[in-house]
Amino acid sequence: MVRTDRKQEYTRLHYQQRAKKRNITRRVTHTYSLMEVQKVVAPPHRSTAAKLKTRLKETFFPDDPLRQFRGQPNRTKLIRAAQYIFPILQWCPEYSFRLLKSDVVSGLTIASLAIPQGISYAKLANLPPIVGLYSSFVPPLVYAVLGSSRDLAVGPVSIASLILGSMLRQQVSPIDNPLLFLQLAFTSTFFAGLFQASLGILRLGFIIDFLSKATLIGFMAGAAIIVSLQQLKALLGITHFTKQMSVIPVLSSVFQHTNEWSWQTIVMGVCFLLFLLATRHISMKKPKLFWVSAGAPLLSVIVSTLVVFVSRADRHGISVIGKLQEGLNPPSWNMLQFHGSHLGLVAKTGLITGIVSLTEGIAVGRTFAAVKNYHVDGNKEMIAIGLMNVVGSATSCYVTTGAFSRSAVNNNAGCKTAVSNIVMSVTVMVTLLFLMPLFEYTPNVVLGAIIVTAVIGLIDLPAARHIWRIDKFDFLVMLCAFFGVVFLSVQNGLAIAVGLSLFKLLMQVTRPKTVIMGNIPGTDVYRNLHHYKEAQRIPGFLVLSIESPVNFANSNYLTERTSRWIEECEEEEAQEKHSSLRFLILEMSAVSGVDTNGVSFFKELKKSTAKKNIELVFVNPLSEVMEKLQRADEEEEFMRPEFLFLTVSEAVASLSLKGGPSLNNV
Repeated sequence: MVRTDRKQEYTRLHYQQRAKKRNITRRVTHTYSLMEVQKVVAPPHRSTAAKLKTRLKETFFPDDPLRQFRGQPNRTKLIRAAQYIFPILQWCPEYSFRLLKSDVVSGLTIASLAIPQGISYAKLANLPPIVGLYSSFVPPLVYAVLGSSRDLAVGPVSIASLILGSMLRQQVSPIDNPLLFLQLAFTSTFFAGLFQASLGILRLGFIIDFLSKATLIGFMAGAAIIVSLQQLKALLGITHFTKQMSVIPVLSSVFQHTNEWSWQTIVMGVCFLLFLLATRHISMKKPKLFWVSAGAPLLSVIVSTLVVFVSRADRHGISVIGKLQEGLNPPSWNMLQFHGSHLGLVAKTGLITGIVSLTEGIAVGRTFAAVKNYHVDGNKEMIAIGLMNVVGSATSCYVTTGAFSRSAVNNNAGCKTAVSNIVMSVTVMVTLLFLMPLFEYTPNVVLGAIIVTAVIGLIDLPAARHIWRIDKFDFLVMLCAFFGVVFLSVQNGLAIAVGLSLFKLLMQVTRPKTVIMGNIPGTDVYRNLHHYKEAQRIPGFLVLSIESPVNFANSNYLTERTSRWIEECEEEEAQEKHSSLRFLILEMSAVSGVDTNGVSFFKELKKSTAKKNIELVFVNPLSEVMEKLQRADEEEEFMRPEFLFLTVSEAVASLSLKGGPSLNNV
């Protein structure tokens, strides 16, 4: 008795489901019986040259920089061309004393930060401290003329310094052969600038976009850890220290040389480190007090120098910078090495430091431009930063870019234009000419504390949590970048992260998303069946949406995936005793392009569906796709007008009204 009731209930539900599907089909047919189906128009003919011109323009000139010259007299064109090449000419004619006051204040503020950071970062790059000040004098002047950002404060940065120093030190010792090491540093800077400027001139800035946000966050955090651990040499007063950059050799070196630890150095280092961290915390909690953390490094240098000078602590275990050379940047173009066994090393170092510094500089410039609602031209920035480094390599400077910490201080101090960089440069010039003897007794431990305080801000935990919530694969990329830098090396960690990012990109290209679509009852809308639970498939129709270009990388996958959809649909039709599948509708609004393999995919799909008595229907093919398919369809086998539609709803309605067998038998 129970078994009979169950059978009756199953039979009742089965017929209810069939009736429901029958009503859906009748409703769709009735709804569109009076609809006028829009004809799909073939794209207008364009020559190959015209299409190539459009493609090149959209690839390399998406901002159309020449539009400002159209319809203008020759004099105006000349002026605008000069302004385009030298952005300083855009705002200089309207410069006022009110703007100058703001720029002087911000310039002096960032100079107080740039001087101690310049000395510290030069030591981080295993270069003489004076080179850090040289790099804070000439490059800002070049950027002020060529750069388009108002807030970017230019100078040496920790990450580029770390990469340059660690890569060059693998083959040349800065202690045993300091002159050669300096020559290679200047040559690497030249190659970095040449690469950066070339990207801007050739409009190839999209290359740096392969450093994703997740990659940069993990890379920066790992580099911050390594930089901080490297400063244990200065903070503990160790004389002999490892040349390797990974965490295990660094910590091993620290604990293997405990006999070299200096308690005087440790006490001074801890005191100034706590002071600097406290001022940083105050400025973060109260942004109006930005000057507290901005002036803290210079104040620490002054106070520690006085303490060492008065107490003669340099004779009791505290190492100092020593005497620095006075005067402005000496020329260094005669030191550039373009031959010999180290050419590959400097080219590789320049390439990596160029990419990293360029990415950081443009990211910082765009960040503050978005805050102040003005535009920063990425290609101009590449040219400006590149030429800045090329000129710097000939004037005793190493790799420089826009530093985030200095730019943040510059912005908070109320800078209005790039004159703040000029004021900072002039301040550094005065320091180079008249104040260098004052740094002779500056302790190295304070420079180490300044570096630790500066790089600790590169560890962005909120951003890491945000990435975890949004994309787990990006979080994996970030972790690989972080642990790669910490446990292997800076360049290996960066290479692993970029490799994983490219692997993710390749997966998205080779495995495009395809979804089966159904009708939302009461509407003419078709959506993903697995996303919209109320959406229902129309018997006799299989509607698929391909959501990527179809090319050699994914055509085989799409062939297999489409065949599986068809087989699953046929099995479902057989189980529910509906009429057989008659129409395969491809919704192609997201297919932005096809190549030869893509065309072959559609031709083979037409042949395989024809063998099963299934008609292949195209919905909304884009002009480029439609043009290529029409060229390949010389015999009009699969691009027939009666199977081309603008929308899925029109396709279903039109094919339903033609009395497809699948509908007649429902």
